[in-house]
Amino acid sequence: MELSGKVVIVTGAGRGLGRAYAEALARNGAKVVVNDVDESAEELAASIGGRAVIAPVGSAETADLLVAAAVEEFGRLDVLVTNAGILRDRVLWKMTDDDFDAVINVHLRGTFTCARAAAVRMREQGTGGSLVLISSPAGQRGNFGQTNYSAAKAGIAAMARTWALELARSDIAVNAVVPVAATEMTRTIPAFAPLIEESERTGAPLPEWVRRDEGLGTVEDVADLIVYLASDAAKGVTGQAIGIGGDRLALWSHPAEKQVLFADGGWNAAAIAERFSEFEAETYGVPMPVAP
Repeated sequence: MELSGKVVIVTGAGRGLGRAYAEALARNGAKVVVNDVDESAEELAASIGGRAVIAPVGSAETADLLVAAAVEEFGRLDVLVTNAGILRDRVLWKMTDDDFDAVINVHLRGTFTCARAAAVRMREQGTGGSLVLISSPAGQRGNFGQTNYSAAKAGIAAMARTWALELARSDIAVNAVVPVAATEMTRTIPAFAPLIEESERTGAPLPEWVRRDEGLGTVEDVADLIVYLASDAAKGVTGQAIGIGGDRLALWSHPAEKQVLFADGGWNAAAIAERFSEFEAETYGVPMPVAP
């Protein structure tokens, strides 16, 4: 897919999914600003003809630095991919303030500050653009031991919907991507860790049922969705949460009222208790894979 002339920032691009995104974007002709917290950003930038910015996301200063690097090196900014992330997994009663704040700062605040700086620049250019915000199944369903991460990723999906409204008149599309791939980060998720470890131990690819039914594959399986959303072919696609992994491409639903009950004059506690069983309760949590 043709991306020549497009300038893209990818945060957290030194390894894993971010690296796959940056490489796929460059392979399709985009100029890429590669961000990470260590020299992996410089190594990747050199290999794809991009520009490296070594800095942790979260602060407005880093966000401004990333946008400035894109403009100084390549003259403009067309696409932002907010991929940077960390994990500090603990159950609620063991999670510290620092555990919570660190994850929220990188994922949620980092997405906010980078998107704000990118939106300012794109609106000044007046030629539209695309914000691709990386969310997670944990943000859609919750996940054991991931209070901080799940909250941040749910917030990112909510920000995508909000910004799609706010930036529509500027022709800036905003979408959340919900990727599933075998990475160091997904290795910590109990539902996927055994599958990834077995594949790495044997050297065999993940089984077909895992790729199809569970939507778990390689980082390369995810990257072309980012290429698509960065391209002109995706114009008009905005405000969506799009899942991809293995052989699976999915559109996630937005929260909506599922069932509604009415009571003349309103509800009291006794009436709610009497009728609440009429609701079909929602499931929650990332489900454990089930082999066929």
